Amino acid sequence: MSGAARILETTGAAAQGIVGGRADGIAYLHRPGRDKAVPVVLLHGIGSDAASFVPLMEALDARFDVIAWDAPGYGTSVPLAAAWPSAADYAERLAGLLSALGIGPAIVVGHSLGALMAAAFARNHPEHVAGVLLLSPAVGYGTAPGGYLPESVAARLSDLDRLGPEEFARLRAPRLVSDVTVLPAVTRAMASVAMPGYGQASRMLGCGRLIDDVAALTCPVLVACGAEDRITPSAQSATVASAVAPVARVRDDLVLVDGAGHALPQERPNIVAALIAKLASHLGIDGGRE
Repeated sequence: MSGAARILETTGAAAQGIVGGRADGIAYLHRPGRDKAVPVVLLHGIGSDAASFVPLMEALDARFDVIAWDAPGYGTSVPLAAAWPSAADYAERLAGLLSALGIGPAIVVGHSLGALMAAAFARNHPEHVAGVLLLSPAVGYGTAPGGYLPESVAARLSDLDRLGPEEFARLRAPRLVSDVTVLPAVTRAMASVAMPGYGQASRMLGCGRLIDDVAALTCPVLVACGAEDRITPSAQSATVASAVAPVARVRDDLVLVDGAGHALPQERPNIVAALIAKLASHLGIDGGRE
């Protein structure tokens, strides 16, 4: 049984209509919506998984058709071929998944490392993207693939190898949250990481260039982060928001969410759901009202 399927059992998410699936070598969660005109695609961060989006999937209006993937190398999803992939490599795998599922232009939501994947997908496959929401975005270090691995990134891999995933998660997860009630779920997700997926994602973080990709986007873009985020602080997220071309801005500044840390979709799922509805409204999609 996949990790996502186990979470569905233990959280009761299946009772909310969320089901597991697999296509093109990628495991995913799906909450069918009443209106399939523009689906929502959720891309998790480096220490997380599809199941971390269950609270958000439950909070989203029932009209939205929602997919959350386990990124390559996470859960039972097949890892990427490259040991040191780029964000574009993840974007290609996402394109394969959405093609296999027959999903057309989507609102793509990227959290943390998932923001690098979302922006690369929107830049390389604009015909498949209606709009982008970047949550607590990781910007990447801009190193050359296969070259120097930034010290903080290398430390992640060393700590995981030295401590094992459960102790690694116990020590790192508290820094991700402001609302401690979600700490068990955040810790659970981080404890599920494994090689080679986590190593590939870490190296992608090393060579990521979010600002370059964001500046090239022409679809509507919205950027948000938690006011108490210690991982991707508000100043960094504000830089991302300011890099969005004026033609693509849903608003001119960063959306700052009070009472939330880095685990924004888990800590404040209702607010994130409202941001998705706002983006849908900007696109002229009536997906936020009963």
